[in-house]
Amino acid sequence: MQDQDFVQAFAARVAAFPGVLAVTLGGSRARAGPGEVDAAADWDFALYYRGHFDADSVRATGWEGEITDPGGWGGGVMNGGAWLRIDGRAVDLHYRDLDEVEHWWAEAREGRFVKQLLLFYLAGIPTYTVVGELALNRVLVGELPKPEYPEALALEAERRWHRDALATLSYAEATLRRRGDAVVAAGNLARAILEEAHSRLAARREWVLNEKGLASRAGLAGAWLGGPHGVERALRAARAGIGP
Repeated sequence: MQDQDFVQAFAARVAAFPGVLAVTLGGSRARAGPGEVDAAADWDFALYYRGHFDADSVRATGWEGEITDPGGWGGGVMNGGAWLRIDGRAVDLHYRDLDEVEHWWAEAREGRFVKQLLLFYLAGIPTYTVVGELALNRVLVGELPKPEYPEALALEAERRWHRDALATLSYAEATLRRRGDAVVAAGNLARAILEEAHSRLAARREWVLNEKGLASRAGLAGAWLGGPHGVERALRAARAGIGP
């Protein structure tokens, strides 16, 4: 099946689930131009509902993969979803409760946000991420608003992320100097880089949806971590020590 046919068929199937109001395509496939997407990139979709969604609708399709209930990815703004394999494609399906999204949008307009702990996010996921998704993702079915980056959020996010980056960097320096703990120091250095990247992109009023490529976008690519080759060596050593 061709990509465009797959997108249309998948979106139509998801839109037919009870309670679904809209379906979007996100990630690099929603924003890159023709020929700019890595052929191995996942397909990121989101379904929007209000108040309640029954994940048994997804299970009933017989799609191969891991399917959670809402809240199954730890709650918070990352409200559960499914990792699927469909027609040879890796598909991520995210659940988005519009009541929750609109709450965090209202908070963002006032310059308020929360950083939530989430697997794979070193610096945490800010609650305005779901607002950025509305701004950047491509609506396939239904109607959704397209928010502008709030002025109050730009000011507060720039200030807060920068403050946290300085504190994290100071902790990394002190940990290495006083205890010689290179692991904790390196981890906090990486976190500080990402926090400062968040700050710089907030100042530019650019939405951030995840940490992939974040340091590069902000002009903070990993030279301080020894560059890609140094990080690769460290990853190989860690894998050997931790095991499968």
